[in-house]
Amino acid sequence: MIRQRASRVLAAAIACGTMLAVPAKVYAQDLPRVVSMNLCTDQMVLLLADADQIVSLSRLARDPRSSSLAQEAEAYPQNAGGAEEIYLSDPDLVLAGRYSDKATLAMLRHLGLQVAQMPLTKKLDDIPAQIRQMGDLLRQSTRADTMARQVEQTLAAQPALTTDAPVAAFYYPNGYSLGVDTLGHDIVTTGGLRNLSQKLGRRNSGRLALEELVMNAPDLLVTTHPYRGGSRSEEIMLHPALAQYAQTDRMVYSSADWVCGTPLALRAVQDVRRARNNIRHEER
Repeated sequence: MIRQRASRVLAAAIACGTMLAVPAKVYAQDLPRVVSMNLCTDQMVLLLADADQIVSLSRLARDPRSSSLAQEAEAYPQNAGGAEEIYLSDPDLVLAGRYSDKATLAMLRHLGLQVAQMPLTKKLDDIPAQIRQMGDLLRQSTRADTMARQVEQTLAAQPALTTDAPVAAFYYPNGYSLGVDTLGHDIVTTGGLRNLSQKLGRRNSGRLALEELVMNAPDLLVTTHPYRGGSRSEEIMLHPALAQYAQTDRMVYSSADWVCGTPLALRAVQDVRRARNNIRHEER
């Protein structure tokens, strides 16, 4: 049931209209038992691994604000990312991210466990290679190759970005804005919008002054839903100068689909594409 739900999510994300091809039979004893201690490797494991391969996932795996597969993750144990806990669960493979705790990873390696760190995804074009890399680690190469080819076909079908495309600005709590060298930038531009940061020559992410945002008057804001309760960092999002974006439906809310370099990021591209098409329709 978990595999079926994950496959349906993926099929909707890439709009391929068919389920994934059934891979050749691999005996369970030949497959590595896996612990994931990173949010993004959690989701890759859920998409590619057999259920009995998964020893545990990170604590963020069940957070719907962070993980696109939070519901699927509820079927599996969680780990707190500690070396002792992970070692005692006796996995064949530990999956981590580029910035996972170095001391923990060094201890796990010292104890004889295989540890693989996945890179940070900054381009949608990187996703197919990372799917295949994960497939090799999980010994699910057939399943991974099918998924990777579907992502490649979907990306190849995206229209090219035009020089007169509407402009989007990332604007998060504390006025934080994503620069060019980010997955979010690639999602926005693949979806048919230009990133204000690129227009301003801002390659790196960082704070964008409200005055600069207003003066450049982007066509759309990419932002996030506020957390429950109050937060001074989120007060800037309620400034009257930004009210017009909410009132005219010129906002795209980044979801868990924007966080990790998985096939589910293609749903974020679709969200941007719909917003871009709505803007063009209004202009006509």
